[in-house]
Order: sequence, then C-alpha cells, then structure tokens
Amino acid sequence: MGELEDAVMTRVWEWNRPVTVREVLEDLRQDRSIAYTTVMTVLDNLHQKGWVRREQEGRAYRYEAVSTRAAYSAALMNDAWSESDNPAAALVAFFGMMSAEQTEALRDALRVTALDGSREGTRERPPAPEEGPSQR
Repeated sequence: MGELEDAVMTRVWEWNRPVTVREVLEDLRQDRSIAYTTVMTVLDNLHQKGWVRREQEGRAYRYEAVSTRAAYSAALMNDAWSESDNPAAALVAFFGMMSAEQTEALRDALRVTALDGSREGTRERPPAPEEGPSQR
C-alpha cells in the first residue's frame, strides 16, 4: 500500500465500521490538505485491489475493510518470506531484527499455537483480499 492508502485504511481498520468518503476526508484534513476526489479515488483503488468492499447508500458508498490489519501484516510477511531464495536465512535475519517485546509476543503466539494443537498443513492463512498485498 502507498502512504495515502495506508492512512485511509488505518482509519477504516480503527473505526471498524462502514465509512463514507466524507468521514475519511474530514479526519484526514486534521493532518493535511486533501481533496474529496483524492480520498474518493483512494477508496475506489482500495476497492479495486480487494482491500475494501462497498455498498451504495443513496448517491454515496460506504466502505468496509475486507480483512483486519493483522491479516494484512501477516500476508505481507508471508509473501516476503515465501519470495526469499533462502526462507530459513530470511527468518533468522527477521528474528534478529525483533525487539524484546516482539520476541516475547512471538513466544506467546507459538505457545498458543502449540496449545491449540495446530499442525503444519492444518492452519489456515489469514483472510486476505483476492489479489493480496502485491497490489501495493
């Protein structure tokens, strides 16, 4: 996602409800000068990429996230890892960049996964839009 797409999606994810272009515009205008048509184009692009769905309400649309920010982040990490020519080395390098808090969060997640009895091949990939994050 581009910077403006991320700013728009952040609001959609945080509000966790269908939003209008006008609502997003008014919130974005607290930080920057931006046109209604720009926000409308960004939301339309996000819809085309599969990140939001929309439902018409009168003459306007309400937009809603297709998946969570966590699912988006997981899909990005999975794509980056799977594109590596040496996935094991990529994971080792990634773990080396983690903060103590991130390492602890990973340990907690692995404990939960082990307690749930999840096994390779039985876990489902987090829901992601049809075309995935490669549509940035």
